[in-house]
Amino acid sequence: MIFAKDGSGDFTTAQEENKAEIPWENGKLKISENKRFLEHENGAPFFWLGDTGWLLFSKLDRMEAESYLEDRREKEFNVVQVMALHDVAETNVYGKLALINKNIASPNTYVNDNNLGEYNFWEHMDYIVDKAAQKGIYLAMVPVWGSIVKAGYADKNSIKAYGEWLANRYKERNNIIWIIGGDINGEDNKELWITLAETIKKISPDQLMTFHPLGRTQSSSWFHNEKWLDFNMVQSGHRRYDQIMKKEDEGEKNISIGQDNWRYIENDYSKKPPKPTIDGEPSYEGIPQGLHDPLQPYWTDDDCRRYAYWSVFAGAFGYTYGHSAVMQMHKQDSGKGSYGVRKFWQEAINDPGAGQMKYLKQLMLAVPFFERVPDQTIINRDVGSRYERLIATRGKDYIFVYNYKGRIFSINMGKISGDSVKANWYSPRDGSIHFIGCFENSGIKEFTPPGKCEEGNDWVLVVTDNAINYI
Repeated sequence: MIFAKDGSGDFTTAQEENKAEIPWENGKLKISENKRFLEHENGAPFFWLGDTGWLLFSKLDRMEAESYLEDRREKEFNVVQVMALHDVAETNVYGKLALINKNIASPNTYVNDNNLGEYNFWEHMDYIVDKAAQKGIYLAMVPVWGSIVKAGYADKNSIKAYGEWLANRYKERNNIIWIIGGDINGEDNKELWITLAETIKKISPDQLMTFHPLGRTQSSSWFHNEKWLDFNMVQSGHRRYDQIMKKEDEGEKNISIGQDNWRYIENDYSKKPPKPTIDGEPSYEGIPQGLHDPLQPYWTDDDCRRYAYWSVFAGAFGYTYGHSAVMQMHKQDSGKGSYGVRKFWQEAINDPGAGQMKYLKQLMLAVPFFERVPDQTIINRDVGSRYERLIATRGKDYIFVYNYKGRIFSINMGKISGDSVKANWYSPRDGSIHFIGCFENSGIKEFTPPGKCEEGNDWVLVVTDNAINYI
């Protein structure tokens, strides 16, 4: 991390050699040696900054898809989570069916007359996959959404046939990551999910794979020890603390977690053997708290930042942001849309949360990447609960502490190298740096963030070894 000499101003990354215009120029993605992160074959770190564009393939035409992908590239997203099949009657924006007779073993590959501006479902999907690749974006693709399988539209033979066909179609694409499942309890048709995963993995062993679970659950509950599961994914979901689930709701055992998505990450981090983990669906910006009732307050950019920093500092290897209008690609011709959506995707892509996510990515890539560990012992005494919660992470010569409400707190010094250290405030809202001062690296030090103690006045305390050229 390089600051201005007075410790103020914006920073740029010190690891430019680890960045490439097209990420797979650094080699394929793989799991890091310590099993906590993703990296490229040449050792370059990969910080997953994802967006949920679930209906990208079906709702956007080619010009719209390029516009969306270019916006996400400019905002430094490097992954978009998408569905291949959301419904057995799925059509694309050109009205072309994905399947013949709603049979997942029979993809509709009828070749249209492209001179008429019409494309079959899979040709259009190919185009978007390749356009994303041109922009350096990975597509984390769900082959078939969980509701299709749960409704009985797949059996072991049909899902195997579909998996073989899909894997063979995309095995040569550099920018594909596979997400099995899709908002589903892993116990529902577990044998089919394992069949699909093993089928794809056999054909395309070098493309990474995970499982997208039901809200308030985590893939590790069912699949942690499966060889095909390269990394874990949690869906912390969209409920707030006081929205208690009904008895019949799945995931009832996780009522107490509420918005504390860091708890899922902490749980995954403790499992053996170690595997990387990520929150693949926290609360979306612009969606009602609790998801279904538009009379409830809507989640904001403040909430998105909290979920992001809480999960990453707790040990996640990246983060997936989402916006209600963007995940469903809500358009002027989409009717009323779902979940009380209030914007069209073309406007929603510029909501503040989307533009703020890059500051987390920049911060993580600004210091030695693979040595970072969560460490709550940095915080002296009161780590706090709910919105008061402080989350700390460190490397050998740096400390980050995330503080959502900007409250006064103190840390235990001597946790990193150096007889003396420098301290700065880093703003998750705009990436600005505010110099605090230099201190001896011993004892206990209290810090008072700028501004009032209130929700959304979030700051990261950055403490670095004074002898290291980060500042």
